[in-house]
Amino acid sequence: MTRREIRADTELTLRMFFTWFLLAGVYAAFVALLFWAGVNFIGIAIVAALLLGVQFFFSDRLVVWSTRAKEVSAQEEPHLHATVERLAAAANLPKPKVYVMNADIPNAFATGRNPKNSLIAVTRGLMRRLDQPELEAVLAHELTHVKNRDVLVLTLASFFATIAAFLMRMFFWSSLFGGFGGGSGDRRGGGQAAAMFMVVWIGTIVIYFLAQLLIMALSRYREYAADRGGAILTGAPSQLASALMKISGSIARIPDKDLREVASANAFFIIPAIKGGDIVNLFATHPPVEKRIERLRLMQRQLEGL
Repeated sequence: MTRREIRADTELTLRMFFTWFLLAGVYAAFVALLFWAGVNFIGIAIVAALLLGVQFFFSDRLVVWSTRAKEVSAQEEPHLHATVERLAAAANLPKPKVYVMNADIPNAFATGRNPKNSLIAVTRGLMRRLDQPELEAVLAHELTHVKNRDVLVLTLASFFATIAAFLMRMFFWSSLFGGFGGGSGDRRGGGQAAAMFMVVWIGTIVIYFLAQLLIMALSRYREYAADRGGAILTGAPSQLASALMKISGSIARIPDKDLREVASANAFFIIPAIKGGDIVNLFATHPPVEKRIERLRLMQRQLEGL
């Protein structure tokens, strides 16, 4: 397969840059609030860094464990391995490890802290339902996530949100055990401490909420970018559009019990294994399938000069 250069989409790049700008502003306000309140920011940041470090370095093992995916050799799945190897070469990437999930739910995911330590996984249901060009399109989408280092990007974006979540829990438990400044000391001083505690607690909740909105928006833009990169890699946006339609339609017919078994991997999947009525778009990690398909069809028309 010819090596293809995956160029950035200017509109998407600007949207992601603006989202990062807003996220930086929210986090700057958060740090200022903590310093104003005299919170031990350094200690909490170290704890958050440790938590995210574990997530970053072990997220691939955790998602593999949660989905019961198994690594397969080239002898076991020669066709799948050959397709991944060909696409990885076209994307100028090392070949990732190949995993298969023994599930009827049609889906796929890729993860790994960098291209040299990455894996790509597909379900048996996906391989049964998609034809070869559609399967290639899905694999190309997942490889674009690897090339774009999306695990690293979203981990970094979540750093201060993790601190906020940690503080929210800490403040909650502190409030249960007299953390509002009450006690036998000076009432005025206790009242001031309680007021400061409440300001920081409410501010932390607001900042966490805003950060989550922005992180989810960033995640959706990364999905659009992976769609675009996968379409460029195969040269066939319509095949990815067709694959998304098949996956989405099949998920709608999968029993809820089976969907719950893989729910922990929804943020990684090409389409979350959730039925449409359950998704609140504001907090969704993926854009609506209809909008993704619309963008891909537009790309196809542009390729054909229409």
